[in-house]
Amino acid sequence: MAEKLPNSIQLEIVTPEKQFYCGEVDAVTVPGINGYMGILPGHAPLLSELKIGVITVRKGDDEERFFCSWGFAEILSDQVSVLAEQVEAASEIVRGEAKSDKDKADNLLKSKDPDSDFAAALELWEKSVARLEVSAAEKQ
Repeated sequence: MAEKLPNSIQLEIVTPEKQFYCGEVDAVTVPGINGYMGILPGHAPLLSELKIGVITVRKGDDEERFFCSWGFAEILSDQVSVLAEQVEAASEIVRGEAKSDKDKADNLLKSKDPDSDFAAALELWEKSVARLEVSAAEKQ
């Protein structure tokens, strides 16, 4: 007899400072190191490093998005645990600050200055773009 698949996922998102999110969800998408991973109940067990990006949580018709900066995700058939360096909800993001960071990163990436830290500028750009995406989703 086949094993019955779970109907939901218990999601926990933790940062070094706090437990950010804990609850039952229908689906979650995380920014895996090799690309975004969509996770539904019954997913095969998996451990993945996370990169800068957006965590999307779906419960019924509702969808929430959170900014995520680096971490790890442990995925089980009925549970997802995310340990992240930084997570922000749309309400926590100052859109003007994120836009300013993006403009700064754009200028640094276009700079021909040999002393410019390309890796740091790229990380700032990735963070600011993800933060702007999350904050824009709240406005819709």
